[in-house]
Amino acid sequence: MKLRLLAAPFALLVSLAACTASYAPPRTARAPVAPPLKLASWNLEFLAERDGTGCEPRTAADYAAMRRIADGIDADVVAFQEAESPAAAARVFDPTRYVIVMENRAGNPTGTCGGQHPEQPFIRQAVGFAIRKGIAFDRNPDVTSLQLGDPQLRSGVDVTLRPRGRAAIRLLGVHLKSGCFTGGGAKACPVFLRQVPALEAWIDAAARGSQRFAVMGDWNRRLAIPKDAVWAAIDDSVPANADLRLADDGVPPACDPRFDSFIDHVVLDRRAGRDMRSFSEVRYAEGEKHYSDHCPVMVTLGG
Repeated sequence: MKLRLLAAPFALLVSLAACTASYAPPRTARAPVAPPLKLASWNLEFLAERDGTGCEPRTAADYAAMRRIADGIDADVVAFQEAESPAAAARVFDPTRYVIVMENRAGNPTGTCGGQHPEQPFIRQAVGFAIRKGIAFDRNPDVTSLQLGDPQLRSGVDVTLRPRGRAAIRLLGVHLKSGCFTGGGAKACPVFLRQVPALEAWIDAAARGSQRFAVMGDWNRRLAIPKDAVWAAIDDSVPANADLRLADDGVPPACDPRFDSFIDHVVLDRRAGRDMRSFSEVRYAEGEKHYSDHCPVMVTLGG
């Protein structure tokens, strides 16, 4: 009888022990998803170091407004054109947020601006990148072949970005000869069309490499026009990764009503083209002064 009385509490203890020993497998931790990579391009139109200088003389308030635009874009990388110097670029791209990288070409600006500011002397117009601090990058040699031996023509700025948690991407910032926007008959076309093989050589070499890439900047060419000869020459799929994607293809610009096709482009190789999520043009607000004769354009990449 005593054994039977002791058995009941023992059975209860075994039952409770079984309950407390139940096991739920831990949740599998998800790897953090890296944010998209935002690449922008902006021709800054004669951006000078000092107020009131250059062919587009600006006030301190103008520079402050341009910095607000750059802050609002919040791009990881901005390819910029027509900046006099790193000090000029830093007036737009906050140096607490961005590292400025510019072409080494000194240039030799001579003469005066003409037009609305005939007394103003020319300033250097250089190509560069503003790269968000915290993004590792390598500076590759400038692409001086785009100069065709002329110190007044811009070289290309070549960097390799290594964003944390994402595949590396090689970027070339360019500003090609102005005046050959379509066809081949304009006065500037002989020079511009000599730059195209130099650019294609860089593209083909990069396409044979292991990293995805993009060519960004002011191409001074309406590449999206049907059967454009320049686009046909570079988008030839030889090598295979030179099967290029024109980010603005099918999107009309709205920055200036006089123009129905972009000349500022982000061109992606086949690998980067697969990663593209969106393209956008950053417009000035209605009624707002146009602080440059170009609006920024931006591409968002995943992957």
